[in-house]
Parts: sequence; structure tokens; C-alpha cells
Amino acid sequence: MWAANMKNLISELLVKLAEKEEESKEFIAQIEALEIVVTAMLRRMEQNDREAIISNIEGALHDVHPAETVTSHDAELLKQYLDKLLTHPRE
Repeated sequence: MWAANMKNLISELLVKLAEKEEESKEFIAQIEALEIVVTAMLRRMEQNDREAIISNIEGALHDVHPAETVTSHDAELLKQYLDKLLTHPRE
């Protein structure tokens, strides 16, 4: 009985792990697609327009006050990624 319960538990955990992995893959694909779109848009803009948008985004980010559930580390990661995306878009 105990062995059967353990097998069922392990099976359920493996199914949940596979579902989470699939969700993660979809999430990564969405992020990469958005990065490609943003990069393409920035490259097609005139320098002045690009700088204005970057300045507006940086200003908006500066004005945002993260919820208490967001760690300062997470907020810093977001800031670093936005900076990388906006000032050094994908080649």
C-alpha cells in the first residue's frame, strides 16, 4: 500500500514538474518575442525619437514604487535588463 502511494505521489510530482517546465518554455518564448519586437522598433527609429522613448521609460521606472512583495534585488534586475534592452539591443 505504502509503495503504491509513493508511486502515485512521484507520478503526480513528475506530471506537475513537466507542466511547470512547459509553462516556463512558453514564458521564455514570449519574453524573447517581445525583446525582438522592441529591438526592431528601436532600430527603425530616429536617434532623437529613440532617446526620448528611453528617457520616458527610465522616468517611468524611476517613479514606480514596487510593492512590498517585490524585493529590491528583483527591482534592480528589472532595471538592469531594461537598461540592457534599451541601450544595447540584441544584435
